[in-house]
Amino acid sequence: MKIIYHGHSFVQVQNKNHSVLIDPFISGNPTAITKPEEFKCDYVILTHGHGDHISDAISVAKKNNATIISSFEIANYAAANGITSHPLGIGGSFNFPFGRVKLTIAHHSSSFPDGAYAGNPAGVLLTIDGKTIYHAGDTGLFYDMKLIGEMNKIDLAFLPIGDNFTMGIDDAVKAAEFVNAGVVVPIHYNTFDIINANPEDFKKKVESIGKKCRIINIGESVEL
Repeated sequence: MKIIYHGHSFVQVQNKNHSVLIDPFISGNPTAITKPEEFKCDYVILTHGHGDHISDAISVAKKNNATIISSFEIANYAAANGITSHPLGIGGSFNFPFGRVKLTIAHHSSSFPDGAYAGNPAGVLLTIDGKTIYHAGDTGLFYDMKLIGEMNKIDLAFLPIGDNFTMGIDDAVKAAEFVNAGVVVPIHYNTFDIINANPEDFKKKVESIGKKCRIINIGESVEL
């Protein structure tokens, strides 16, 4: 299984039979090195409705005849745009052909680019090929991350570190402790000046508490 980081919070998970995109943000992303039309996928998972997470979801899903998995409100929005969708509630999970998806809480907000309500923000637990990936979405630090780590053997965790709208580095280090993943990867930083952060600083602090951290550059991948 290959996990590719495309910048900001956009992660692609690929195995032999499936390609799953999480929060595809390409158009309007100054750090993007790809174009929306380049992606092939059969599922798109969206953590919340902000434009820097769903900006290309409809066009990419429509081009690939892919299914969008998200909150009830975002799933309805996708369906209204002619996209096959599957709604999930916070704490709910479902077995898909590629694996199991469960939504967790996330402390943030969620609205569509036009300001309309987009349901609750979420994190994602994705279990595929016997491995579990935690994508925290946009969130502040919360103590239930410890519960998420205790109830799931997380192999790889994507945590935001950019501050201002999400956790900053120090809070994300505490989140890494709580989640107790095999490897932690920083996301949601340096896309815009307001969320500038030094991933090397995060890596050093995570390693100082005995956890593993890997910085994945845009376009690079890791294998599980």
